[in-house]
This record gives sequence, C-alpha cells and structure tokens, in this order.
Amino acid sequence: MTKIVIRTDDVAGFFSRAKDAARRADQGSAFKGKVTLSFEDPQTMFTVLSAGRRRLMLEVLHEPKTINELSQRLHRNRSSITKDVGLLEKLGLIVSERRSNPGHGIQKIVQSVAPKIEMVATLG
Repeated sequence: MTKIVIRTDDVAGFFSRAKDAARRADQGSAFKGKVTLSFEDPQTMFTVLSAGRRRLMLEVLHEPKTINELSQRLHRNRSSITKDVGLLEKLGLIVSERRSNPGHGIQKIVQSVAPKIEMVATLG
C-alpha cells in the first residue's frame, strides 16, 4: 500500500467513491495502492485520531519501533501506548508483530501500513 487517506465525508460521498471503485473493478482497471478511511464528522475524526495517536503514527511511519521505544520517545506509559496501538490496528493504520527478544522474552514491533498518511478534514 502506498498511501492512506483519512477524511471527513458524508454517506453520499462514501457511496460515490464506492461506486467509482466498483466501476473501475468492472472495467478491469488497476487500483492504486490507496485506502480511504472516512469519518462523518471532523470532531469525531480528531477525537479518534488524537494528537497522541497522530504522534504515535508519525513515529512508526518510516521505521518500526517497539512498544518500549514508543513509550520512551513519546514520554507516555506503556499501557497507554499499547491501548492506542490496539485502536490504530483496528482502524487499519498500523500493524504490530510479536517477536522474540533473546534474554528479555517477547517484544511487540509496531509499523505503519503505508509510507504516507494524508488527513483531510472539511468543515461545513
């Protein structure tokens, strides 16, 4: 995947994009490596994608990091980072993988699913 677009849009806009995608699929056109995540309301978008979660996404955008590294770099406790990672994974914005850490047990490695994330909020 090359890009994630997070946007505000109403139901009509969502279905318009879905129809366009279905039309391209019917014609056998190639899809760009782009995923769109839509929120109906800008306030909901910025509540779900809080400043702390956006900083977390920026930290793993170009280089995977462990939960401990994220906790240290973002000056947040491990449990908050772990909860935010879980939510962002459910949204499809990041992925994590459990890996062996010799002598220290298991560690979770977190990375972005795309090298670029675009956020678009339209008011009005």
